[in-house]
Amino acid sequence: MSETVDTDLTAIETKLASARTRLILDKPFLGALVLRLPMKAANADWCPTTATDARAFYYNPGYIEALSLDETQFMLAHEALHCALSHFARRQHRVRHRWDLACDHAINPLLVDDGLKPPPNALLTPLYKGMTAEEIYPLLDDNDESETLDTHAYDSEAEGGQQGEHSDFNERDLQQRQQSAGAQSDDGERGSAEPDAGAGSDARGEPSGSGAGAARTEATPEQDDNAAAGTPPPLTPDERETLQVQWQQRMAGAAQQAMQAGKLRGELKRMIDHLLQPQLPWRMLLARYMSSITREDYSWSRPSRREGDYLMPSLRSHQLDLVVAVDTSGSIKDSEMQEFIDEVDALKGQVRARVTLLPCDASLCEGAPFEFEPWEQFQRPGRIGGGGGTSFRPVFQWVEQHGLRPDLLVYFTDADGEFPEREPPYPVIWLVKGRRDTPWGQRIQLN
Repeated sequence: MSETVDTDLTAIETKLASARTRLILDKPFLGALVLRLPMKAANADWCPTTATDARAFYYNPGYIEALSLDETQFMLAHEALHCALSHFARRQHRVRHRWDLACDHAINPLLVDDGLKPPPNALLTPLYKGMTAEEIYPLLDDNDESETLDTHAYDSEAEGGQQGEHSDFNERDLQQRQQSAGAQSDDGERGSAEPDAGAGSDARGEPSGSGAGAARTEATPEQDDNAAAGTPPPLTPDERETLQVQWQQRMAGAAQQAMQAGKLRGELKRMIDHLLQPQLPWRMLLARYMSSITREDYSWSRPSRREGDYLMPSLRSHQLDLVVAVDTSGSIKDSEMQEFIDEVDALKGQVRARVTLLPCDASLCEGAPFEFEPWEQFQRPGRIGGGGGTSFRPVFQWVEQHGLRPDLLVYFTDADGEFPEREPPYPVIWLVKGRRDTPWGQRIQLN
C-alpha cells in the first residue's frame, strides 16, 4: 500500500514538474514566478485544491490528479500571481473573504487572456476584466458566498478583528511550528534562500522563512501532529514586508526577461506595466505640470528714461486659461470628484488660472460651462447631471466651437468612452481612474 501511495505521489510530482516546464517555455514570465514557489503536498483538510502563503505552493494530490495538464498550469500560475501582485500585503482593513474573492476575480481573467485554461469553478466575470482587486472589492456583495479557487494561507481574519476559518491556531501552536521550522533549517534537503529563476532550479528551493524539506525530516510526535494539520501560520508583519519587496523584484526581473523574449503581451503586460511604473501621487504630477506651463517670463522692453540708461529685465506673469472636464457617467464617485475639484482649486490659486468647468457624460451637463476667475473659488456646481454613456467628444467640440486655445485641458475620467479622432492643438492631461489607455495626451494615473 505504501509503495502505491509513493508511486501516485511521484506521478503527481512529475505532472506538476511537466506543467511548470511548459510554463517556462511558453509563458516565461509566469514560469519564472512559479519557479520561486517550492511545491509541497498538503493535507486536504485545509487545502482542498491548491494554496499559497507567499512562501510555497501547496497542493492536494487528489485535486492535481483530477486536473488536466493545461489546468495544472493554470493553478501554478494562479498561485504565483497572487504572490507577484502582493495580494498578501494589500488587504489592509478589508474583510478577508471579500478580499480573497476580489483577488481571484482580478487574477483569473489575466490568465485566461494569456491563453491558459481554467479548471471548473474558477471565478470569471467579464465586468471585472482589467480591474485590480482594490477596484473589484467594493463591487462585490457583502454576503457573496462564492468560493475562491484556492486557499490564501498567507492571511488570517483575526488580523481584521474577526476569526477566520484558517486562523484556528494559538500562540503555543505558532511557537511549536517555529521550533519545527528551526529544526528543519539544519536539514541538508532544505532549499536555498533565493532559488535560481532558471529552468534548472531545484523545485524545492525556496525563499527564507519556510521549510521545503519539512515533509522529509523525521519529526517528533508533537511535530507530527502539526504536520498532519498542515496549515501554515499566517505571515507576520515583518515577513509580509520582506516578501512584498522580494516578489516585486522577482516580478520586475521576470517581466524584463519575458519582454526581451517577446512573450509578455495583452492585459497581463498592461497590468505589470501599471504596477511597476513609479507611483507618484497624482496631485504632485498635476501640480508639477501646471507649474511648468505657467507663462512667467522676463520682459526686456526699454523702461522709462527716468530709470536710467541701463536695460534691466522685469518679471511679467500672465493668466492661464485652464479647461477642466469631469466624467459624470457614474464611474467616478462623488467623493473622488470633490477631491479632484478641491485640488484644482488649490492649484489654480498658485498659478493664477482662469478655469472653465465642463461636466460631461455622453453630452455636456445642463448649465455648462461653469466659469471661475482666478480670484473666485473653484467649486462644484450645485447640480451636475450624469449617469449615462461616456463620450469625450462633446468637451473638445465645445472648445473648438468657441474658438478657444486653452493653455491646458485636464480630463478626470476612467478613460472608458469615445475619444476624438484627432489630437487637439493644445496640451491635454488625462487623470485616469483605472488602467485604460488614452490614444494621445499625457496620462496620469489616479493612485
